[in-house]
Amino acid sequence: MEIQQLNYEIRSKAIERVPKRDIERLSVSWFNKDLSYSGVSDTMYMILPTPGCSWALGNSGGCTMCSYISDSPMVKINSNKLFELFKEEFEKYELTDYTVIKIFVSGSFLNPLELDIESRDKILKYLSENEHIKEIVVESRPEYIKKDDLEDIFSIIGDKLFEISIGLESADDFTRDIKINKGFTKKDFEEGISIVKGLKNKHDIKSKAYILVKPILTNEKEAIDDAIKTAIYCDKIGVDRLSFTPVTVHRGTLLEFLWKRKAYQPSWIWSCVEIINNIRENITIPSLMDTSGFGSRRGPYNCKKCNKDLKHLIIDSNLKQSQIEYECNCKNEWHGIIESADLNKSKTFIKHLPLI
Repeated sequence: MEIQQLNYEIRSKAIERVPKRDIERLSVSWFNKDLSYSGVSDTMYMILPTPGCSWALGNSGGCTMCSYISDSPMVKINSNKLFELFKEEFEKYELTDYTVIKIFVSGSFLNPLELDIESRDKILKYLSENEHIKEIVVESRPEYIKKDDLEDIFSIIGDKLFEISIGLESADDFTRDIKINKGFTKKDFEEGISIVKGLKNKHDIKSKAYILVKPILTNEKEAIDDAIKTAIYCDKIGVDRLSFTPVTVHRGTLLEFLWKRKAYQPSWIWSCVEIINNIRENITIPSLMDTSGFGSRRGPYNCKKCNKDLKHLIIDSNLKQSQIEYECNCKNEWHGIIESADLNKSKTFIKHLPLI
């Protein structure tokens, strides 16, 4: 399959170009307001240096839009050192009575080959002993969600809320498998969600799905429709929360390769607003829209007049779960693109991606 082959080649070259950096410089954290299960709460975000996503390091080259592997050391970190880095980041902040922590490892928190069990348990024990931490949020591919592992986690964290975020990206099999190269099926995803649902009677456990807005080989209208359909699917099977991720162009990815050749453009911010307003009307579970890269050359854009305003309105909408009302002249151009999106579309089935 040409897409996967090209993806692997681009990823391999990108990894070769990544300069070696001190482990200490790879741990990052920040503090912000976000929507928790209790309402708007203080939230700590933390990125820890682990060996990197196993899927991205494999023969597939990982997902076509993701470059997080470039932020990983790609070597195993001693568990004592990793815990030391975690504590250094954690202790930078004064916590309020209800604080959420989101831990990112540029891969799967529940994969022991990426985050070894000793390191995982040290971190969780430390969090379990802090009365201010009420919610712990991690990310994982669905194949690493195991009942026994989750029971072990809750034996450490007790009654704290534990959310597992999964990058489903799209409920459409062709989009997820071919355009995104995600490497797991809807059945895999549903099995992961089922395990989480099966533990709800015993533990405070939640699930969240990431939904990608506008993968490669997708026009603006298709991007909106796919995001909405995926959200409806997630709601139907019992996902607790949604997080939409509009594409930003990451370096060293197949998506960047196409973008540089004028074969891809990130979505309009108006498309993100359309998705939000539709979701707020038709789905009851909390839904968030990531605003990273909004208004930048590599991210979602409208015009210079409204980029910043809409970014702040979307952030406010995330906290209040409200719809967005705003007008700008550039919306007419966006409407024209949406209405004409399918006029010149080839009816020929896409079998190969030209190796430009």
